[in-house]
Amino acid sequence: MDTITRMKAYIEVVECEGYSAAARKMGRSKALLSKYVRELEDDLGVLLINRTTRQFSLTEAGEKYYRSSIEILQQIDEARESVRDNDAEVDGTLRITAPRSLGAVESMLPLVEFAKAYPAIRMVVSLDDRVADLVEERFDVAIRVGVLADSSLIAKRLMKNRLLFCATPAFLKEHGVPDHPSQIADWPNIIDTNWRGRNTWPFVDEKGEPFTQTVRAVMDVNDPEVCKRAALAGIGVTMVPEFCVARELAEGSLVSILEDFVAEGSAFYVVYPDRRHISAKVRVFVDFMDAWFKKEH
Repeated sequence: MDTITRMKAYIEVVECEGYSAAARKMGRSKALLSKYVRELEDDLGVLLINRTTRQFSLTEAGEKYYRSSIEILQQIDEARESVRDNDAEVDGTLRITAPRSLGAVESMLPLVEFAKAYPAIRMVVSLDDRVADLVEERFDVAIRVGVLADSSLIAKRLMKNRLLFCATPAFLKEHGVPDHPSQIADWPNIIDTNWRGRNTWPFVDEKGEPFTQTVRAVMDVNDPEVCKRAALAGIGVTMVPEFCVARELAEGSLVSILEDFVAEGSAFYVVYPDRRHISAKVRVFVDFMDAWFKKEH
C-alpha cells in the first residue's frame, strides 16, 4: 500500500476528529481508514491515535507525525508544480487567511480580481482576526495588517497602512482637538482587543522614538469595523487601520487626530511559509497582489 495514501487518510482522520466523519468526507469505508492508520502504526512502530477512551485524541507521536505528514504532502505538491510547464494554467485550491476587516467591499476587491484572473484556482478565504498558524492549519497564504512579529514566514509588504486615531467632528467639537496623546487618556475610547497592547496605544515622539499611552476604555470589541461604527456613532476615539477608515476620512464623517504622533511601522502584507519551492498558485497570488497594490496605491 502507498504510504502517501495512508498519510492522506491519517490527516483526514485527524482533521475530522474521527474515522466516521473522515470516511464520509473521503467516500471511503471506516474500516478501510482504520486499516490504513493501523498499517502506518505497524510501519512506524508507534501508536498514533489513542484507543483507550471514547474521546478522539492523538498520542505525542501522533501529533508529530500529523505535522510532518502535512509538510511532506505540501512538499510533494510543490515539487510537482515546480516541474510543470510554465505556460500551463495554474490550478488547485488556494487557502487564504485574512482579518475580518478585510471583508469590507473595497478591501476584498484584489481577491475578487484575482479570482477573475485565475478561474482555475479555487479560493477558500477564512476571515478571522486570530493569527492563524499557516503550517499547522494548512493555509497557503495570509493577508496581515500591522507590525509583524519575527517568524519563519516570508512577508511581502503591499502598502503602508498606519494605525490612526479617529473620532467624529461632533465629538471633537465637544471635547476639543488634542495636541498630545496624554490628553485622550481619560476620554471615552473604543478599544480593538485584537491589538496586543489592548488599551495601551502606540505613538512616536517628535524624534520618532516610540512610546505608549494608556487610555480609558468605554468599549472593548474584537473587530475594527465595529470600532469604526462605534466611533461614527460619537461614542469616543478609536484606533483602527487606515484602510478601514479611508472612505470615512475622505468624506469627513471621521477625523484623524494626533497625526504628528502616528507611527509609520504598520503595513499591509501578504505572508506565506518559508519553503524552498513556492507553489505556482502561491507565486501567482503574491505577484498579483503586489502588482495590484502598486497600480492602485
